[in-house]
Parts: sequence; C-alpha cells; structure tokens
Amino acid sequence: MLQPAHGVNHKMKKNYLAWISRFSIMNLYKKNEIIFAIAVIALYCAITVPTRGRYGDESIQMLLVLVIGACLLTLFIVLNNLEEKYGLTKWPMNTKRFLFFIPMWILVTGNLWNGVVFSYTLPAQICITLSMLIIGYNEEILFRGLLFKAFLKKYGIVVATLVSSLSFGMGHILNIFIGQANLTTYIQIVFALSWGFMFSMVYYKSGSILPCIVAHSLVDLFSTIANYSKMLTLLYISTTIIVAIAYGIYLSRLRENRE
Repeated sequence: MLQPAHGVNHKMKKNYLAWISRFSIMNLYKKNEIIFAIAVIALYCAITVPTRGRYGDESIQMLLVLVIGACLLTLFIVLNNLEEKYGLTKWPMNTKRFLFFIPMWILVTGNLWNGVVFSYTLPAQICITLSMLIIGYNEEILFRGLLFKAFLKKYGIVVATLVSSLSFGMGHILNIFIGQANLTTYIQIVFALSWGFMFSMVYYKSGSILPCIVAHSLVDLFSTIANYSKMLTLLYISTTIIVAIAYGIYLSRLRENRE
C-alpha cells in the first residue's frame, strides 16, 4: 500500500493542527470576547428555546440540554483557567459592605409571597427543579460572566451594565415564539431587566458571580411552585424595580474593595 513520505505526513499534520487552532473556540475568544459572548448566547438560545417550547421546562429533554450546556461552559472556563476572571473561585469575603445582599435575598422570596402550590408530578417536579437551578448557573455565566466582562473590558462599567441588563431582559422576548402571552412576556422583560441590573452591580462590586448564581437559581426555582396572584405579581414586580434601582445606586457608590 502506498504511503506518503514521513516528512510530508508530518508537514500535513502540522498544517492541519495550525488550521484547527486558527478556528478554535479559544482563538475566537482571544480575538474578540464580545463576538464570542454574543455567539455563545445566540447558540444557547437557539437550542434551549425550541426545546423548552416543544417539551416544557419539566421535561427530561430540557434538563439534558441544560446539563450539557452547563458542562460545556464549565469545561471551557476550567480548561482555560478563567475561574478567577469570572468570579467563580470564592464567595465575597466582606459581605457587610454589600448589606449581606439582604435586598437581593428578600426579592428572591417574592414568588413565595402568596404561598406554594405543587402542580407537577414528582418526576416532573424533580426535573424542573434541577433545570431551574442549572438555568441560573448557565445564564449568569453567559450574561454576567462572558457578556458583561467582555463589554466591561472594552467600554467600561456603564455600557457593560446596560448591555448585560438589556440583553438579559430582551432575551425573554424569545418566549413569544413558544406561545407565551405577550403581556406575560412584557412583564418578564421588565422583571428580568431589574434583576439584570442588580446582578450586574453585585457581580461588579463584589468580584464574585456566586451570589448572582444562587439568587437567580432560587428565583427560577420558586417560580415553579408559586401560587400566582395578579395583585401580588404586580406588587412583586414593582418592589423588584424599586429595590433594584435603590440597591444598585447604593452598590455603585462603593469602592471596588474585594478583599
């Protein structure tokens, strides 16, 4: 059987590896973090939104998609030693400066203000619980980690906070394509904008994304067992907007002392 000369084979292999490296994920990340973040978020939405619309949040299919997404994000961060950059290494030490994040923790409970209702079967409840917890992790890494950090590096805190918050809120427009009522979607957008602003300030000032992940995951989880009331939902949204603005202003006045 004919075989290429060893020198030719080695040269072809070297050229192939160089071509692969040129188009690698990390190469794109190093070249332009903003484009990388937008591309990853777009891919995430392109996969999760149709899956959610077809199978539902409580489905095993949705859970598997989210688990795979979380594993890929974590693998990328760990293999490239980005844990510290994205605030995943430790919980903020001096939480007294941030009022122990109490305003945020109070808002986390908002979906429970009218009591609790379990409307899923046990297997479905387990699936949706795990899904909501993973969504909190995935979306904070995407919107507060990749996107916020990319814009912060190039354009500063004001633009980074605006882009991260607006994109996080406007991302909920995609719920229209899974048949969700328009009014409900608009409410989610305003609600998500408020949370996005507060999460961005907590992340920026504390240097840790962990409080944001915990809060986001719990908000999503509690939404699955909430006993909804129109009046209390409006109260919760109004309270969230007011507290997010007030707490965000308070945090913005703190110096970036992250010890």
